[in-house]
Amino acid sequence: MLPVITLVGRPNVGKSTLFNRLTRTRDALVADFPGLTRDRQYGVGRIGPRPYVIVDTGGIGTKAEGIESLMERQVQLALDEADHLVFLVDARDGCTPEDLAIAERLRRLGKPLTLAVNKSDTTDPLLATADFHALGLGEPQALSATQGLGVRILVDRLFEQLPEHFSDAPETTDEEQGIRVALVGRPNAGKSTLINRLLGEERLVAFDSPGTTRDSIFVPFEREGRRYTLIDTAGLRRRARVQDAIEKFSVIKTLQAIEAANVVILVIDAHEGIGEQDATLAGHIIESGRALVVAINKWDGLDAEQRERIKAQFVRKLGFLDFAKLHRISALHGSGVGLLLDDVDLAYANATRDLPTPELTRLLELAVQEHQPPLVKGRRIKLRYAHQGGRNPPIIVIHGNQTDAVPETYRRYLINRFRRDLDLLGTPLRLEFKSGSNPFAGKRNTLTPRQIKSRQRLKTFTSRKK
Repeated sequence: MLPVITLVGRPNVGKSTLFNRLTRTRDALVADFPGLTRDRQYGVGRIGPRPYVIVDTGGIGTKAEGIESLMERQVQLALDEADHLVFLVDARDGCTPEDLAIAERLRRLGKPLTLAVNKSDTTDPLLATADFHALGLGEPQALSATQGLGVRILVDRLFEQLPEHFSDAPETTDEEQGIRVALVGRPNAGKSTLINRLLGEERLVAFDSPGTTRDSIFVPFEREGRRYTLIDTAGLRRRARVQDAIEKFSVIKTLQAIEAANVVILVIDAHEGIGEQDATLAGHIIESGRALVVAINKWDGLDAEQRERIKAQFVRKLGFLDFAKLHRISALHGSGVGLLLDDVDLAYANATRDLPTPELTRLLELAVQEHQPPLVKGRRIKLRYAHQGGRNPPIIVIHGNQTDAVPETYRRYLINRFRRDLDLLGTPLRLEFKSGSNPFAGKRNTLTPRQIKSRQRLKTFTSRKK
């Protein structure tokens, strides 16, 4: 097992910045805005002698009302599972009453702890740390998470205090992280609630207010011996409504999460109906080539008339998702949720399948026999053979003549035929066409001297005969 190191402190002291520095990523959303982080964010530390799990948390020491109480619950869970705590304070603010209260709370936990004084790059380290000796938590470590100053020294101090059984901890590989599943949808569609239901615990802050999730949160877990990493994302709204800078960054993080995923679960709020934003988001998923499962949430709260309306809206607005499995669920009560991951497994398997060249060529020949390609300037488009050109999504490369003139309707016909014959449920399918090279293309029509003389004699003979 990797050691778990949890970052804790007041809001806006730089925990997410330090998290990104230690993981050498930009996974945690960072802005000069208190209370930005709400859920636990996990990452693998890359700075130091060995890998470790680093946990970013929301700020503590604020009022515990409404959503803040849920954030406080997430921090407490992170404290309970930590092997070592890093208490981060702000050198520019000095030692505050909130810092004293947090120090007393952490001291009662009895866990190994290191006091880190962030934002110490603008003053002498001794002066920056002097005020924090009053916390009684040992020698403070001055650092700057933004500049990276003192960060390696901090990590070395952490490993000196970790138990010996973490000394040979292996690094987590992509294969061990399992299938990456991103849950995307409009705000308040129930993505965080669905993840909590799949995990069987309150892992994420789920609150009845749009915009609760601001960052993309990666949650690894295991089910029946199969590993997954669930990615909770911020809800996406129409561009005209996205004005806040934090929300703009959240949109970028969501689109990046789609690119990082193997499979995407599109969560739709049945109470809100299927809107244009759902169709736009589905288009982003298909353009990225990701395998897809659709979950219409809050289905249990609809009457018969509302359900029929949702079915009609799905056919009208999302009919192009006919390749994806559709589930009608209730994330809050758990109905219909149990089969979601089975179809995630199916979609991933189909997206990464090996497609033999002989089989693809045979299916291409059958499709052409049933429906011939159109004529182009009096000549028939010829499609000769096909082979696989990529996975996730599957790409089929078709070779022939005049393939650049294949119309879009015939392309869709071939996609539907391949998907049906290969049973490729849950994944988009892409076709690429390549034409054979013309051996005479680019060559000048020149004659040899002997051919020129022969033509001149023929021309002279013809003129004399006349």
